[in-house]
Amino acid sequence: MALESLMVPLGTPAPEFALPDLDGRIHRLSDYANGPGLLVVFACNHCPYVRHIEDELGAVIAASDVPALAICTNDAEAYPDDKPEGLRAQAKRARWLFPYLIDESQSVGRVFGAACTPDFFLYDARLALAYRGAFDESTPGNGKPVTGSELRAALAAVLAGETVPEPQRPSMGCSIKWRSV
Repeated sequence: MALESLMVPLGTPAPEFALPDLDGRIHRLSDYANGPGLLVVFACNHCPYVRHIEDELGAVIAASDVPALAICTNDAEAYPDDKPEGLRAQAKRARWLFPYLIDESQSVGRVFGAACTPDFFLYDARLALAYRGAFDESTPGNGKPVTGSELRAALAAVLAGETVPEPQRPSMGCSIKWRSV
């Protein structure tokens, strides 16, 4: 079922996290404290919305000087394509050179306010939320080209130390697959 991002308030500080990547290396928010910003993308392997943009997402991130992380928060037991081997295959297929983290407890996705895949959280150099919105206008089946234009513009603004203009259009994708509590 398609869902829009929650549009967390701009200026919200990046939440603390410590998550393993696909090789077991732990990544923490503090690892990115002295950079130009940080892009956090909630993604997964099975979602057609993520698959629709995954190649261009890899290209957009590779062309930017803002560090990026993908996080899979989905319940991988219920969605086996989102187990580490599926995420590894996706990263290879899409040429993602940035870390892909696993949020097995789903606590990081909840504290970020992630709602869908893909869901983008771009933080500025102070690690305050500067952008939470769409990749571009393209969705599976709407015929619009995948360009990454909205995320590209936000990344450029963050790198220039500028405010990302509003309004910011929500991202849309598959709902995060939360485990029953």
